[in-house]
Amino acid sequence: MTPGPVAGVATSKVEVAYQLIRERIVSGRYTPGYRLVLGSLAKELGSSTVPVREAIRRLEAEHLVEFERNVGATVRGLDPVEYRWTMETLAVVEGAAVGQAVALLTAADLQEARRLNELMRAELAELDRGDFDTQRFSQLNQRLHRTLAAPCPNPHLLDLVDRGWRRLSTLRTSVFSMVPDRTHQSVAEHDALLDLIASGADALVVEHAAREHRSATLRAVLAHEAAQAPTA
Repeated sequence: MTPGPVAGVATSKVEVAYQLIRERIVSGRYTPGYRLVLGSLAKELGSSTVPVREAIRRLEAEHLVEFERNVGATVRGLDPVEYRWTMETLAVVEGAAVGQAVALLTAADLQEARRLNELMRAELAELDRGDFDTQRFSQLNQRLHRTLAAPCPNPHLLDLVDRGWRRLSTLRTSVFSMVPDRTHQSVAEHDALLDLIASGADALVVEHAAREHRSATLRAVLAHEAAQAPTA
């Protein structure tokens, strides 16, 4: 008997299914309420439904998927309460991390942050043409934020920031696919924040600006969710 290799193959197929479905959820290709049909996914992956079912169970544990009676597995929507708590916390800890990092940010760090923001600005042209890659825009945004916070000398603070980012990724993610107008505002706010840092502004002023930038995103998303909510 050779159970080891068989188990390895099974595990590999689960991982492939998990990564595929998760990427499609996070990128916005699978929108809230989208039904995950085991047979169709298994056929696409060239596998049985067993690894697909296991992958979906993992995604359910991450709160990206939920089971509905008489429907099956569907993509879970944004939980406004969880999102608000996560963003409020991240605004505080990330703002503090950037404030502490200001004195240690180098010219090269600021140059990299500006480069990333210019790449984000270039992506906006795709938005205007109707071919916007929300996942790439979100990735560039995260890299820019990490660049500004990375020099923070407090490892515990950085750990809290990282946890916040990871938590956001399980809450449904690209804000920019839900609130497209936020893309232009975000890039403009990055410009203002970087100019503020380059001017030698006080760390507390920078901390407040970084915190307000995150809070503005929260307000935009909550306003969008409130507008989408059914009226009595």
